[in-house]
Amino acid sequence: MTAGDAPVVMLLGPTASGKTAAALEIASRLPVEIVSVDSALVYRGMDIGTAKPSAEERRRVPHHLIDLIEPTESYSAARFVADARAAIAAIRDRGRLPLLVGGTMLYAKAFAEGLHALPQGDPALRDRIEDEARALGWPALHARLAAIDPRTASRLAPNDAQRIQRALEIAELTGVPMSEWLERQRPAEGPGQAIATIALEPSSRAALHERIAQRFEAMIAAGFVDEVRRLRARGDLHAGLPSMRCVGYRQLWQWCDAGEPGGEAWRQTVAAGIAATRQLAKRQLTWLRAMPGRTTVDCLAANAAAQALEAMRRAVGA
Repeated sequence: MTAGDAPVVMLLGPTASGKTAAALEIASRLPVEIVSVDSALVYRGMDIGTAKPSAEERRRVPHHLIDLIEPTESYSAARFVADARAAIAAIRDRGRLPLLVGGTMLYAKAFAEGLHALPQGDPALRDRIEDEARALGWPALHARLAAIDPRTASRLAPNDAQRIQRALEIAELTGVPMSEWLERQRPAEGPGQAIATIALEPSSRAALHERIAQRFEAMIAAGFVDEVRRLRARGDLHAGLPSMRCVGYRQLWQWCDAGEPGGEAWRQTVAAGIAATRQLAKRQLTWLRAMPGRTTVDCLAANAAAQALEAMRRAVGA
């Protein structure tokens, strides 16, 4: 099987599941280039809190769809699909294998199943929803969404402003919940290629939670607070931007006015960041376990990276 004939392989998993280590192990054995499936890695200047691959790792293995935009900008599933397809085509032209790696399951689903033709947005309605969020808070708008579209609300975090806003907008514009729109319509454009999914899933949720806590503490030790302070000092960012609503950044942004780490306020901030990351992992696993035909690897196994490599070999016939 040639690189052009092989299916596109997606290596997906929740945060702290060891995706980077597994991807680098695969790339050390196969002619792979990595395409990021991560909505936070697209932002320049957000390195520590996103667990962005290091410069040395990126020198060892080509990575794509990282550091694409400034934190002032927004990125979408539609743009991801277009960018990923372009990267995959270029990788195959070089006779190499694309490996999509990440945990933004909405992007993975959009790539695998295609994008749905949803109604166009209404700027005036969007502005009104944002005004209401500033007055009431996004959790209150999430509760409103739960009353009219419980299925969509159940897969969104109470502070997932961008997606809550879009779901409310669609429901108000059309009188039909987003979940029904997605059921009614076939995707406007499918992937046009075979896809194999390798899923890194934990055999113990408690053990994954411990990994998440350890990683968050390691990010703090690596300078996460200083990174957020530098972002705040730019002067062109605010807490309502999608970039600054990323897990960890949101909690540290809120805390930064309080002063140096230490004391009860700091402990509560760290606990909130860890709890938010655990909730993110829970949502990622819910999406992942709904994906049919995936090959599952226990991310807690000592040989998880080797198992992922073997699954990749089988998928591409290497």
